[in-house]
Amino acid sequence: MLILGFSGGLNQAHEAPPDLRRAFMHDGAAVLVEDGQVVAAVEEERLNRIKHSSKFPSRAIRYCLESRGIRLQDVDRIAYYATEKYCNELLSRLFVSQPDFKKFVDARTLVRQLLEREFRYAVAPDKVSFVRHHMAHAVSAFAMSGFEESLVLAIDGSGDHLSGFVGLGSGNTVSELVTFPQSKSLGLFYLDIIAFVGYSNFDEYKVMGLAPYGDPSTYRPLLKTFYTLLPEGNYELHFDRIPSLFGRIDVRKKGEPFTQAHKDLSAALQEALEDITLHILRYHREKTGLRKLCISGGVAHNCTMNGKVLYSGLFDDLFVQPAAHDAGTALGAALHAYYEAVPAAKCQRMTDVYWGPELGEDKHITEELAAWTPFISYERSPDVARQTAELIANGAVVGWVQGRSEFGPRALGNRSIVADPRPSSHKDLINRMVKKREGYRPFAPSALEEDAREFFDLPAGVQRLPYMIFVVNVREDKRAVLGATTHVDGTARLQTVSKADNPRYWSLINAFKTITGVPVLLNTSFNNNVEPIVDSVRDSVVCFLTTEVNYLVVDNYIVQKKQPTLEDQLSLTVALPPYTKLYQIHGHVERDRIETVSEARNTFDVHFRHRISERMYALLVHANGKRTVGELLREGRVDEPAAQQPLVQELMDLWARRIVELVPADAPKAR
Repeated sequence: MLILGFSGGLNQAHEAPPDLRRAFMHDGAAVLVEDGQVVAAVEEERLNRIKHSSKFPSRAIRYCLESRGIRLQDVDRIAYYATEKYCNELLSRLFVSQPDFKKFVDARTLVRQLLEREFRYAVAPDKVSFVRHHMAHAVSAFAMSGFEESLVLAIDGSGDHLSGFVGLGSGNTVSELVTFPQSKSLGLFYLDIIAFVGYSNFDEYKVMGLAPYGDPSTYRPLLKTFYTLLPEGNYELHFDRIPSLFGRIDVRKKGEPFTQAHKDLSAALQEALEDITLHILRYHREKTGLRKLCISGGVAHNCTMNGKVLYSGLFDDLFVQPAAHDAGTALGAALHAYYEAVPAAKCQRMTDVYWGPELGEDKHITEELAAWTPFISYERSPDVARQTAELIANGAVVGWVQGRSEFGPRALGNRSIVADPRPSSHKDLINRMVKKREGYRPFAPSALEEDAREFFDLPAGVQRLPYMIFVVNVREDKRAVLGATTHVDGTARLQTVSKADNPRYWSLINAFKTITGVPVLLNTSFNNNVEPIVDSVRDSVVCFLTTEVNYLVVDNYIVQKKQPTLEDQLSLTVALPPYTKLYQIHGHVERDRIETVSEARNTFDVHFRHRISERMYALLVHANGKRTVGELLREGRVDEPAAQQPLVQELMDLWARRIVELVPADAPKAR
């Protein structure tokens, strides 16, 4: 039996997002389950290159189908990650508020229309099922845990007018014990407070990383007035009291430095989240007597909170679904639909999440690399793990791209940037040269599973933490050794790597151990600050060329940069991604001054505005992915190198920001 689950929005990449405040249509994904086994899964952002994509996951669905050589009509059931009632409410609000919508279309019809438009197949109405949002979260964790029975906690910002769920997992089903309304949303509570630190939606993990630099006692008394712990694991959140922070802390604006007050507030907020979560869990563990726990939902990506639960001793075994955010509901929806159809089926424990697209065969890899030869050189390595480990031991920062991509927000050794974990200076170096982000942000260690206890103080009974979703204590005598991956509070967000689950990545770490004696690598996602994690060979080359990563390793090929000439740059074709729009506006920029302004905007962030020169606007208006930069400049009568150079430099900057696409004219067709 084939079940397709998907999450995300209901508009295409080139379309503007609907005006639905705090609607949960983000992190779109598709998952294909065959006879209870996950056979393909990918987030839409990896393919359409829009971070936290809120678009219809057409590319993700297409990948899932093509990976098994099937068509949409071969799928037995299609499951969406929200109730039909809730979706119809959202569509009703759109119909009322948008004058362009002349006819109301219900959710079931809209899903079928989108699928038919994309895949040329009319899906029968009874093939589409809608799964409660938090049930999808819960099932995504319990069904993958391998537990016969457990407590299940799903907590996030919102979905189906709820923000949380406590359930009992047994066999292959999850039954509800209690739900939390949106007024008790821990996700929204966290989000409202981090605004004072200069952060917003999708920045929550940054505040988690900032918290160890602060003293929670500074704002603890105030934050304790923002919530009340009630009997039976219940609680209240007092959102109306959060504005009392005004006057007690200077609101940080984007780009401004952090004060100690911002760090202290982050620490107090993190402590409050842990206090409430442990209060919920303590009661339900005592009431049910269950000693195993599953967690999912966006709040479950708070790895520090997960670590506190791990060390609390409340549970003997703990499973956090690694794609705990809304992309994971595509998994939960598919599994829920499967177990409804096959009630006797047994759940099976997740062993890895390498469910995304393959890099391709050797021929495809070499064709793609060869097309970029004015910009790179490459060679096939007879021992890629050993040679790469030597580069890392000598100080290189390497993009490491192998096999199938990971499902979820973590790079787990197949789409990673790797480096030596020992020099503490590497943290600042990589934050500056690659990630273009705040210098305090920590990096994760990937450790050989068999050696992890030598470097990390793991709770009794914990042998493997393969998904980088728990913060654990680094052994005191190893903190100086792991200077680049040990956070200021002596912790690290650990990934253990087993030879059985990822032999290639294990071999790289093992080769580094042979050279240095340290069975650990620094691991961070292979992307810069404006794009999702790379997925394809082309994504990897583009990220390599637009960051300061020293080497790129793709399968068995080691890639280095070359210094391109102006002619090389002019030979690239230029196109606008589907999400980029050009605008030219004539009007007042000051009271007494009128000006024509050229801008690039996009279809997923209403606040994004990037000024471009008038000449660049004129060039990009004619870009179609077929004509080269040189051809476009000559058509615009920009013939002299001295005049071409600043425009090419501006274009390279737009490329680094992923506002335009630059590709060699002879590159193979994108997969």
